[in-house]
Order: sequence, then structure tokens, then C-alpha cells
Amino acid sequence: MIATRVELLDDLLQEHETALGLDLQAYRNHAYRVLNFCNALSPAQPDRTPKLAIAVAFHDLGIWTARTFDYLPPSEALAAAYLDSKGLNAWRGEVLGMIGQHHKITRCEPGTPALVETFRRADWVDVTHGVISHGLPRAFLGEVFAAFPDAGFHKRLLQLSWRRLLSHPLSPLPMMRL
Repeated sequence: MIATRVELLDDLLQEHETALGLDLQAYRNHAYRVLNFCNALSPAQPDRTPKLAIAVAFHDLGIWTARTFDYLPPSEALAAAYLDSKGLNAWRGEVLGMIGQHHKITRCEPGTPALVETFRRADWVDVTHGVISHGLPRAFLGEVFAAFPDAGFHKRLLQLSWRRLLSHPLSPLPMMRL
């Protein structure tokens, strides 16, 4: 069963509606796809849903709030400020790890919280539209993609990638990690 409404996630995205502008629905759908893939790839654990809601809300948000394609630091800063404001400092390492490592090409280092690696995998499932599935069943992927259509999210990423390449040819994808 897929999650179609997570109040915390929707509230966080609504708080950034102005920055997201016309990309709000596309970003919301991306966030829900990653959240659902994460849920499917990880065992249930206490506080998993709110941690994921916070991480997916903020993980790419710096693109819009800081207007940069080098968006991991501003995205992490937004999440850190939110966690601080809610007294959730115990989650800081895990949530910021999910954001900071989600574009890592290789596995996370040993000792990294399991949810950080799971989040990385879930984002790759979405970015590749299931070509990299990390073992998730095709039927499940189809269900999630149908419930949360792309709505122009990947097109926007391609546009931003192209702009970044033209303006920073020696650093076209600053968010990528090995």
C-alpha cells in the first residue's frame, strides 16, 4: 500500500509554495515517490515516516529557495533549521545524511545509518524512473509512478542541468558524490 497523504510532508511543502512556484506539484510528486520507495526498501522503524517526510521535503528544495543547482548545502541548512526549531536535534545526523548523500553514486560508508543508504537508493529509483529498481517489483513501481506522475519534474532537472553546464562547464553536476 502506498502513502498518498503525509500531513507533515504536505505542510512542509506548502510552507515553500512561493519558492517552488509552478514546480510545486512536480516536486511534491517526486517527494512522494521517493518516500514510497524508501518505505518499500526499508523495514518499519520508529519515527521513519516523519524523518522521511522531513528529508524528502528538503532534499532538493535548495534548487528553488537558493536558486542554485549546487543545492545540497542550502537544502541541508533548511532541514537543519527546521529540526532545530522543532527540537529534533537527535534526528539531525540521519536527516542531513539523507539529504547530503542522496546523489552519492556508490554505497554509503559502513556505519552510515541504514535509512541514509535506503534514501539514496530510493532517489536513484525515481531519478532513473525505475531503470535502477534496487529490487522493487515492477508492479509496485508502476503503481507509485501512476499515483504520482512526473508532472515535469525530470524536464525541469534537465533544463537546470543544461543551464548549469553552460554557466559552469567544469562543474556541471555539483551535487553528485562518489
